[in-house]
Order: sequence, then structure tokens, then C-alpha cells
Amino acid sequence: MAAYIVSQAPPSHLLVSSSFPTSNHPLLFSSFTGLPIRLSRQPMKAVSISATRPLTVVAETKRAVAVLKGNSSVEGVVTLLQEDSGPTTVKVRVTGLTPGLHGFHLHEYGDTTNGCISTGAHFNPNNLTHGAPEDKIRHAGDLGNIVANSDGVAEATIVDGQIPLSGPNAVIGRAFVVHELEDDLGKGGHELSLTTGNAGGRLACGMNYFLN
Repeated sequence: MAAYIVSQAPPSHLLVSSSFPTSNHPLLFSSFTGLPIRLSRQPMKAVSISATRPLTVVAETKRAVAVLKGNSSVEGVVTLLQEDSGPTTVKVRVTGLTPGLHGFHLHEYGDTTNGCISTGAHFNPNNLTHGAPEDKIRHAGDLGNIVANSDGVAEATIVDGQIPLSGPNAVIGRAFVVHELEDDLGKGGHELSLTTGNAGGRLACGMNYFLN
């Protein structure tokens, strides 16, 4: 019997060789002589383990604008911004007013075909009486008063949770109206206090449009 030793050949195969005599290697006996043994290499599949990335939620920002015009010299711009389902921030700038307080409301319709009278009543989806913006009982469109300075310019920022930019009570397609007089916020005791705040005529109005 001849003795054999298995030696490492190039990486692609192993070679059985009869390089050594049997007497000094009693464990390396085989009935085969000089037969090369080729072992196929199976590629290793790399397993990538990565840390789980946290889910990033991007807030949805909605924007809208209304341009106010009327039969007088009063005009203005209203911009609205809402993040996700949070409150809406309303920025108002109106010029041409008499100095002092003027009622500012969201009305039911965006129709201005017959001037601001076509915009209907205050937006009131919950069928409540007129009130102040901070009152629990109020129209959704009750946004209080804006204040004009000695130059007739009124600038205000209003944050309100009842005038969203989407959903069934969305303000899109409805109109903002600036009024001739101060809104008494439903507390003036006038016959119109609980419907209009006795805020007088409608000086300028404009419908809300989406910007994004």
C-alpha cells in the first residue's frame, strides 16, 4: 500500500499526492494513487445587518390666500397657513380703513357676484350664536376685530382652531369680510349682536384659494 498526504493546492482545488512513504505516516492510507480531488467553491452570501432607521414623518403644510376688494377704497390680503391638523394661522393686512376697530369674519360663501352681500352669513357649521373668537359658543367664522391705525392700515395675526384648510369645515371657497364697524362680540345687547355682532356694512371681501 502506498501512503498519501492531502496538501493544499491553489484555492480552487485540493490535490492528493504520493510524495511520502507509508511507513512514517500510518494514518494516511488510501487505495487511490495520484488522484486530484477538486472541490467546488460555493460563493458566500453576504448578510447585511443595518440598524433600523427611525421613521421620519414630514408635516403637511397647507397654505391659502384671499384678496379683499369692495366698492370702497378698502382692500387687503389674507394669508393662511396650517401644519397638519393643527390650528390655522391667519395673517391680515387691510388698507383704506377709518382708524379704529373693524369686524373681521369668515362668511359662508365665496360668491362675490353681487359684491360682498353675496357671501352670505358668518360661517356657522355648528349652528351656534355669534361670539368672540375665544368663546365656546361662537360661529366658526367669528374672528373678532382688526384695528386700523391712524393711516387706515390694519395688520393682525390670528391663530384659530375652527377654520381648517381641509376637511368638511374647510375655509377654501369661503370668503373673508372686513366690516364698517366694531364687532361687539355678541355682548352689545343689540338685536344683531348674536347674529353679526352689529358690525355694520361690508367694506371688502375675498374668497380663499389654495396656494399649494
